[in-house]
Amino acid sequence: MFLLHVILRASLCTAFLAAGSLVQAAPDVASKGATANANAVDDLDKLLLARGLIEKVQQAGNVAASQVSNVTSAAGEIVVSAMGFLGLPYKRGGNSFETGFDCSGFVKALYAQTLGKVLPRSAAEQAAQTTKIESTDLQPGDLVFFNTMRRAFSHVGIYVGDGKFIHSPKPGAEVRIEDMHTKYWDKRYNGARRVEQSAEPATRSTPSVN
Repeated sequence: MFLLHVILRASLCTAFLAAGSLVQAAPDVASKGATANANAVDDLDKLLLARGLIEKVQQAGNVAASQVSNVTSAAGEIVVSAMGFLGLPYKRGGNSFETGFDCSGFVKALYAQTLGKVLPRSAAEQAAQTTKIESTDLQPGDLVFFNTMRRAFSHVGIYVGDGKFIHSPKPGAEVRIEDMHTKYWDKRYNGARRVEQSAEPATRSTPSVN
C-alpha cells in the first residue's frame, strides 16, 4: 500500500504540474470539480514542501516529460515510480520502502514492485544478469553502473533521460537525481544495462555497499 501511495503521488504530481497552466488559462470554466482538484493540488504541494521535495519533483517531471514519447510504458512506469522516492534516506543493506535502500536494493525493489521482475541483490550481479547496451542507446528505465568502491559495477542507478539518473547514493544521503556526465560520475562510469523479460533471480547474493 505504501508503494501504491507513492506511485500515485508521483503520477498526480506529473498530472497536476502539466495541468496547472491550463487551469490558469481558463478561469471562466471553473467548477466544483476544478475546485476539488485545486484543493488536492494544494494538499499535495504542502506535503511535498514539508519534505523539501517540490523542486525535485518538478525537475523530475520535466525530465520524464521530455522523454515520454521515446520510451515504452514499462520503462515509464519505472521512472515514475522511482521519482516517488526522491528524498528517501540511504540505508546500508536496505531493501524496504519504509526504511530506505542502498543502491542495488533500490533498483531491485522498484523492478519487483513495479514490473514484477526479480533482479539479483547486488549491483555486480545485476550487471552480470542484464543485457549490455551502448551508452548511445540508453533509454529511461535502463540501469547505469559505476565504480565507487575501487571495483567495477559497485554502484547502480536508473537512467531517467537527459543524461541523468536516479539512485540511492551513500550513507547520510537520500535518493536523488544526478547528472552522469559530471566529472565524478563520468570517470567512474562502467556501462549500461537493459532489463529484459528473461531476468532471473540470483541463487545467492550479497548487498552492494556504497
